[in-house]
This record gives sequence, C-alpha cells and structure tokens, in this order.
Amino acid sequence: MKNLKRLMALTVVMLGILVGAGQVAAQSDAMNGVQAAIKAGSSRDLARYFGSKVEVSIDGDNASYSQSQAEMVLRNFFSKNPPAGFSFDHQGGSENGQQYALGKYHHKGGRYSVVVKGKKQGNSFVIDTIEFK
Repeated sequence: MKNLKRLMALTVVMLGILVGAGQVAAQSDAMNGVQAAIKAGSSRDLARYFGSKVEVSIDGDNASYSQSQAEMVLRNFFSKNPPAGFSFDHQGGSENGQQYALGKYHHKGGRYSVVVKGKKQGNSFVIDTIEFK
C-alpha cells in the first residue's frame, strides 16, 4: 500500500514535468520565431506574435499600439536600421506564463539592446512589450 502511494505520487510528478516541458518547448519555439523575425528585419513575421495591444519602445519613445500599428512602427524602424545581426542572450519566465528575452540587435549604425516580454494566451505565446534601447 505504501509503495502504491509512492508510485502514484511519482507518476503525478512525472506527468507534471512532461506537461510543463511541453509548454516550455512551445514558448521556446515562439521565441525562436521572434528571434528569426527580428534577425530578418521582418515586421510582418514579428507581428504574428503580437497581442491585440503592444507596447513598443524605441530609444525611450514608447507608446501602446494595435497589432497593425505596431507592425508599421517596426517596419519603419527596420527600414531605417536594417539588421546586421541579432540574437537573444538570455531568456526566462515565471510560473504564471510570463516570458521575456534579452538580446542585441546590430545594424550599420550601431547596436540596440532588445527586450521582448510576452505571455501565454490560449495555446500560443503573444508579445505585449518590445523595446529597442
């Protein structure tokens, strides 16, 4: 009886780990897509990950935009600062589904530090904040 309780507890823990690992993998796939979009300077591909409202900050100038407005703002940014390279240096998250990534965006005129913050919404990851500073 004691062994059965231990086995059931171990099974519950293992199922929790597997479900959590699947969620982390899905969010990681989304961050890989975000990284690829920024690296390519593709506001259209990046906008696929935007929530209905997105906080965009470029050089300290920040505002809240709809998904389509944020795409236009970033299209303008990428056209003025075409990417020469981009990668995330650090990624993390919280138990409640918040996720963030920090990276460096290189362009001909210099470099920007990038912060992307998002959360799980339904079965997908959505960006609610993106900063270039």
